[in-house]
Amino acid sequence: MTADNRQIIQIGKRPSADVAPPAPAATVAAPGKRLFVETYGCQMNVADTDLIGGILASDGYARATRAEDADVILINTCAVREKAEDRVVARAAELSALKRKQPGLVLGIVGCMAEHLKEGLAQRAPGVDVIAGPDSYRRMPEMLAKAKARSQEEGQVAVVVDVKLDKNETYEGVPVTGEGDGISAMVTIQRGCDKFCTFCVVPYTRGRERGASPREILGQVRQLVARGYREVTLLGQTVNSYEWEDVSFADLLRAVAKIDGLERIRFTSPYPVDFSDDVIAAIAEEPKVCKYVHLPVQSGSDVVLERMRRGYTVADYMAIVAKLRAAVPTIAFSTDILTGFCDETEADHQATLQLMRDVKFDSAFMFAYSERDLTYAAKKLVDNISEADKKRRLAEIVALQEKISAEVFAAHVGRREQVLVIGPSKRRADQMMGRTDGFKTVILPAGLGVVGEIVEVEIERATMATLFGKAIS
Repeated sequence: MTADNRQIIQIGKRPSADVAPPAPAATVAAPGKRLFVETYGCQMNVADTDLIGGILASDGYARATRAEDADVILINTCAVREKAEDRVVARAAELSALKRKQPGLVLGIVGCMAEHLKEGLAQRAPGVDVIAGPDSYRRMPEMLAKAKARSQEEGQVAVVVDVKLDKNETYEGVPVTGEGDGISAMVTIQRGCDKFCTFCVVPYTRGRERGASPREILGQVRQLVARGYREVTLLGQTVNSYEWEDVSFADLLRAVAKIDGLERIRFTSPYPVDFSDDVIAAIAEEPKVCKYVHLPVQSGSDVVLERMRRGYTVADYMAIVAKLRAAVPTIAFSTDILTGFCDETEADHQATLQLMRDVKFDSAFMFAYSERDLTYAAKKLVDNISEADKKRRLAEIVALQEKISAEVFAAHVGRREQVLVIGPSKRRADQMMGRTDGFKTVILPAGLGVVGEIVEVEIERATMATLFGKAIS
């Protein structure tokens, strides 16, 4: 029993690998089967939300646009940062209040946080009925059915839990729904991670690395293209380490590029030391492969990188950047930076700032370190950088990146760019929004291209995060 006197029900045996693919997605919800999903975290979580939607659509569920209209609410979560977990727990408490107005409502927390906290999540989020890890989604219809038929023994509420990792699960055969904006879609080619960086909980929440078959990946991309999608992003925790029998990641990129009707191919997140020459050649030689790379660095200090067990030095990283720029002079870079890691000195921090100046990333995702249990750092290292120093160092990193981004974006003014039109601007009805090959958002006047079209525009002005285009005169 849990501390709040709720029973934990463990879902049992997993389906075998030869389970038949689910039925086609439903377009109209069966009674009591309206689904609402909130997603937190990385693109992998977004792709998993799409995956869950496909699985549940085959069981008669349709998507609700508001939590208030749903029979089932799922919160798809991230476990990378402690603040994200706190935010999810608070949001679960808010959503559980809907049960007073919606009898029979089922609330679930799924994904990495569910895997990370497991049964302990039942105490932190007492209104939750279902707790499911990222390898449990095929069993979601069964879990929801059990939750809806929850037992009422002496006032106890059954919590349905399935958080077992499955070293073979790649979700082959699950229908792709695409959803999103209808133009850009994500295709997961690899799940899990074998790197075991000392600060990272991902190998413990998503398991060891395993890839989907090339046939499955190409089939999913063809389905998406047939439904009108023009751009795909290939996803994996260390996507460029993908390998299936004798098929390498470079081979896969070139095979996807041969699919008619597909205009652009992206991938994320690659691991620096897995950038082989053949992958760099595929980026340079295949017109459909976007000239943009997200290249996580984490720190500009060799001492910190070694403590993180990243497997490369600053010199190694800069050599990869140089190779990519030599092959593709116009390539755009983004990165991840983690400040305030265990024993990080002021000199280490200054080294990170210098690396940022040297590389001049187009953009960056920047975070202060927060300890994650299960990791090597939590068990063996001391989180000894004060919150004040973490906050200051992060502020300095953010300020420098904003300055660099402003300079990089300003350099595009006067250039011609090929922009894939994604949809209406969120701010103004007389504007459209699109993206460049280099993954920069461009605001366009309405009428300059239609959704799904690639148009050439001239960049007339820029902010540190957005370009503004006009028709070429």
